[in-house]
Amino acid sequence: MSLKNILPGRLGFGTAPLGNMFRAIPEEDALATVEAAWDQGIRYYDTAPFYGAGLAEERLGKVLSAKPRDSYVLSTKVGRVILDEPETDAPDFGEKGGLFEHGNPNKILHEWTADATERSIEGSLKRMGVDRLDIVWVHDIAQDFHGDVWLQKFEEARTGAFRVLDRLRDEGVIKAWGLGVNRTEPIELTLALDEPRPDGFLLAGRYTLLDHEHALQRLLPMAQERHVDMVVGGPYSSGILAGGTNFEYQQAPPEIIERVKRLKALTDKHGISIKAAALQFSLAHPVAAAVIPGATRPSRIAEDTAALNESVPAAFWTELRESGLVSPAAPLPDGA
Repeated sequence: MSLKNILPGRLGFGTAPLGNMFRAIPEEDALATVEAAWDQGIRYYDTAPFYGAGLAEERLGKVLSAKPRDSYVLSTKVGRVILDEPETDAPDFGEKGGLFEHGNPNKILHEWTADATERSIEGSLKRMGVDRLDIVWVHDIAQDFHGDVWLQKFEEARTGAFRVLDRLRDEGVIKAWGLGVNRTEPIELTLALDEPRPDGFLLAGRYTLLDHEHALQRLLPMAQERHVDMVVGGPYSSGILAGGTNFEYQQAPPEIIERVKRLKALTDKHGISIKAAALQFSLAHPVAAAVIPGATRPSRIAEDTAALNESVPAAFWTELRESGLVSPAAPLPDGA
């Protein structure tokens, strides 16, 4: 089923920050932020066991489990199973190593087999206190693996998670499934398969104002041809496009900081917010079904809602392209 027929709007809420990403977030702030998203009319929520070793799911569930289940769309991910035992060794998450050091202390099993997929879904339902999921993403498949190991992990997912989720969709247990990754290659490989066939994908950080050229070369044309939709994750590139200092899960390098300064000068010139430019750019591609920025304060939700609806003059998009700050192949919003 097309994601555009499932998702209730173009703005969703990404919950990675609720897992204490980068820093410890007070419980009351986390819950108030979810409530603010609800009050602002947001009805699509995305989470994952990986976000704070289940912490984000727990916090999200404390709010959503009290809402009518048919009134919102919920997605989570498989590929990490949260165990009921503490982690005794330093976890190795590659480029994401320090992201959730303030999350739950539980040990995390990285596995994309059929059994692990079913265990992961069961754990997510329990942590969130809900009876069903709408969309399930295969999370970070082959993240930080290379060569033959990369292919072995992909094959594990193809014969395990993919087939389980394909069956659950066909049985009507879930509405859709796909990949949730921050690399384009696993999605390209999956789209080339005869079976199983995903309904869409969540691409984090790879279709933003700061990083989109690689996705435009192969992945997005393939997705268009196969009528597969995209949810855009990380539209603010780990926060640097929203006033933060992180890019790609770490401190932004000088060249990125300089590029953001140029973008900010252009948005200031045209009297618009950089958040509006970021969200509306990511949604302008034909395969984009929704964008899911994260937040840790209620005020950020109001900013995101305003940014999505902000009127951006066509002259801004024209100058953005002429400045070389975006790829000439990137679609721009209607009227640009």
